[in-house]
Amino acid sequence: MADDRKWDRRSLLRGAAVLTGAAATAPLLGGAVAASAGRGDADALFKAGEFEKAGRAYEEILKKDPENLHAARRRGYVALLANKFPDAEKYLKTAVQLAPSDRDANYFLADCYLRQDKFSLAAPRWKAAGEDGYAKWFAAVRGEAYQIHGDIARLPFQQMDPIPLLEASVNGGPPKRFTFYTGAPNLSLTASVAKEAGLSPVASQKVDFEGGAIWAYYGILDSFKLGGIELRNVPVGWSSTESGGDVDTDSDGMIGTWVFHHLLTTFDYAGRQLILRRRTPETARKARAAATRAGAEPLPLWLAEQYLHSRGSIAGDAGSRTGVVGVNFGGRSESAAVVFGETAKRLGIRSDYDRPIGTFAHSHPAVTYPCYPKEIRLGDAAAKEIYCETHPQAALAPLGFDVRAALFHCFFKPYNITLDFTDMNLYIARGKAT
Repeated sequence: MADDRKWDRRSLLRGAAVLTGAAATAPLLGGAVAASAGRGDADALFKAGEFEKAGRAYEEILKKDPENLHAARRRGYVALLANKFPDAEKYLKTAVQLAPSDRDANYFLADCYLRQDKFSLAAPRWKAAGEDGYAKWFAAVRGEAYQIHGDIARLPFQQMDPIPLLEASVNGGPPKRFTFYTGAPNLSLTASVAKEAGLSPVASQKVDFEGGAIWAYYGILDSFKLGGIELRNVPVGWSSTESGGDVDTDSDGMIGTWVFHHLLTTFDYAGRQLILRRRTPETARKARAAATRAGAEPLPLWLAEQYLHSRGSIAGDAGSRTGVVGVNFGGRSESAAVVFGETAKRLGIRSDYDRPIGTFAHSHPAVTYPCYPKEIRLGDAAAKEIYCETHPQAALAPLGFDVRAALFHCFFKPYNITLDFTDMNLYIARGKAT
């Protein structure tokens, strides 16, 4: 495993604890585990984002070589991307049995258990993956986590820019200002709100952040109320400066992907609201029906760690490319998308290299440049000649598969987007949600 990948994993902890959306303008810089040379078609299919075909190819490898660690680990990862937990557990357990100390197999299996709220099973796998903070955190969860009370919540945006804000209650207290970002994993609070809520950490660590140092803390929150929906027994993080002050004061906290993953979530940008529903077959059916009425076809939804992906395209004067794209809701970004690696150059996307933008990728310094694709598209949703950024130094496959672009906050403003984490579909439709 490359050392920079270990740094990336640590950066996820920082992203969880630090209440900032600034990192939304740039991707992770490190690389995930690369496919070993000579793996052939299976690895090529995986890297290209042809996950179902790759899964079948890895199965063929395992039929001939049942002890092939790489194929077992990758086949499990393919299942995990689509929340197919029985298959993910089957193959990742096989990988761990073949190599008990393999960090990636343990990490993916821990993530698989985490998504199912099987924290007692996840904790030892986190430890085996070298994630001691996560191991302590989830070992401390008692009883059922993310208990859902209520059926639906409609939360109006108190503001849209520079970051979306809505109101939520912590441990029954008065409304607080929360932003959201699907580039962050868990629910997080400012240090002052955590203190007000009476939280005590079960794990902590000192981390470098944007040239300084902060303390990241992890605990369990009794109650988090979002309008008509209340979540109980929720893993939560918070952070403070070395002197104990708040790291960020733009909001009182940030809602990450793990919260949205437990619900049927609609980011209704056009209607300036967040809609949350209890995840049931009935609510999923209604979401599909509403999408059909709006003319929205189901798009694939893939979840890698906390990062959401679907299939989209990007075009320049020299051509277009369709494939896996990141989809990021919330956060802070003035650009509609970030174009990674040499993609902008190869597609002939007009770029302004005379005006570099100094930014951060999960607290790591990065430089991007303004660019203007002819079109970026997600299903029937498209934007032409819209302001984006290109990040030439970014790896195309930080999570093992090529992601040539990621869409952000500004792209989604004319639309409403529903995420179905049961069937793993994304629906995007123009206008307000019905």
